[in-house]
Amino acid sequence: MSSQLITNIAQLVAVPPGPVSGDTFSHPPIIESAALLIENGTIAWLGKQQDAPTLTDAAETIDAKGGTVVPGLIDCHTHVVHAGSRENEFVQRIQGASYIEILEAGGGIKNSVRMLREATEDDLVAQARPRIERMMQWGVTTLEAKSGYGLSHEDELKTLRAIKRLNDDLSIEIVGTYLGAHTIPPEFDGKPDAYLDRMLDRDFLQTIVDEGLAEFADVFCERGAFNLDQARRFLETCKDAGLTPKIHSEQITRTGATKMAAQLGAISADHLEFVNDEDIAALQQSGTIPVVLPGCSFFLGSPPAPARRLIDAGLPVALATDLNPGSCTVEPLPLIMSMACTMLKMTPLEALVACTANAAAALGRADKIGAIAVGHRADVLILDMPNVNQWAYRVGVNGVARTIKN
Repeated sequence: MSSQLITNIAQLVAVPPGPVSGDTFSHPPIIESAALLIENGTIAWLGKQQDAPTLTDAAETIDAKGGTVVPGLIDCHTHVVHAGSRENEFVQRIQGASYIEILEAGGGIKNSVRMLREATEDDLVAQARPRIERMMQWGVTTLEAKSGYGLSHEDELKTLRAIKRLNDDLSIEIVGTYLGAHTIPPEFDGKPDAYLDRMLDRDFLQTIVDEGLAEFADVFCERGAFNLDQARRFLETCKDAGLTPKIHSEQITRTGATKMAAQLGAISADHLEFVNDEDIAALQQSGTIPVVLPGCSFFLGSPPAPARRLIDAGLPVALATDLNPGSCTVEPLPLIMSMACTMLKMTPLEALVACTANAAAALGRADKIGAIAVGHRADVLILDMPNVNQWAYRVGVNGVARTIKN
C-alpha cells in the first residue's frame, strides 16, 4: 500500500462533492491545523493534525509548511487544442470592431479553421502541450478540451485524436468534447442544415464514440452560428449516438439556448452573459450546471454573466477559462478565480468551489474529483499561502507549491 500523510496544513478546505450550492457553496468546511492521508491514490482520512492516524515507516510524510490544501483545479471549458493565434483581431477589437463584426467579415473562428486545417495532428499536439503544461503549473489537474476548429470529418477527428494523445502523454486528465457545430465553414456558406447533415453522419459519430475521442457534444447557439432549432437537432442526434450535451448559450445575444439545455438534460450550459429570470428558473428545475466564463468578458470588454444572481438563486455555478485563440487567451485558472472576485463579486471560497466541485459536476465526475472527501481521487494542491483569500487577492501570483495527481 502506498501512503502519504500531508501535515502542517494551516487550512484544509474540505470542499464537499459537487454539485455544491447554497450556504455550503459560500462557506465550505475549513479545518485549521489539519492533516490529510492519501492511500493508493485516494483520500483516506482528513482532520485535525493532532488526530492523524499513526503510519508505518514506509509511509511518506509531506510537509505543507503552514500552507493551504485544496482540491486540484478543474477547467471544464477550454479550446486549448488549436492552431496559430489571432492577435490581429485583438487589435481590431481595441480599435472598435465587435466580435460579431469580425466573424461576419470572415474572421474569428473561421481564421482558426483555416489554420487548423493546415496543421497536422503532430502540429496540434506540439502547440497545445506547452499550454497545458503551463495550466498544470497553476494547479489544474483535469481539463476539458473541445474540437470545433476543423469543421470537417477529417479535421475534427484530427483534433480529437490530438486531444486523446495529450491525455495519454501528460499527467493530467483531459476530457474530449466534440464541437462540430462551432460555426459554418466556407464550403457550406449559407447552407447550415446541409453542414449539420454532414457532421451528424451516423458512421462519423460512431467513430468518435468507438475510439473514445469525446464524451460530450457542444454547439455554439448564436447569431452568426446556429439557431435554436439547429442546435437542438445537433445535440439530440449526438445524444442518441452516446455523446452527452453541452451548449454555448446566451453569450452575445439571448437565444433561448439555456432553457433548451435544461429541457434536453444537458450537463452544462456555458457563458450565460445574457440569461434572464426565465432562464434561471429553467436551470433551477434541471440538473444542468451553469458555467460562467469571466475571462471572455475581460478579454472582449463585454458584460459578464450575472453570477451573483445565479448563486443567489441556489444554483451550483462553475467557472472555467474558455481558453481559446479568439475571445480569451487566459491560461491560469487562478487568474479566472481572481476575475470572478473582482468582476462577478464572488468570494474567493465561492470561486474555489466553482473551479473544483462544481466544475467536476460539469464534467460528470463529481463522484471522483473536485472534493476533499474520503474515497475521492487524491487530486490535491498545496499552496504556499495561509488561506484561499490570499490566493485570489495576490492576482497573477502562482501560489501552487505542489500538485498531487492521483
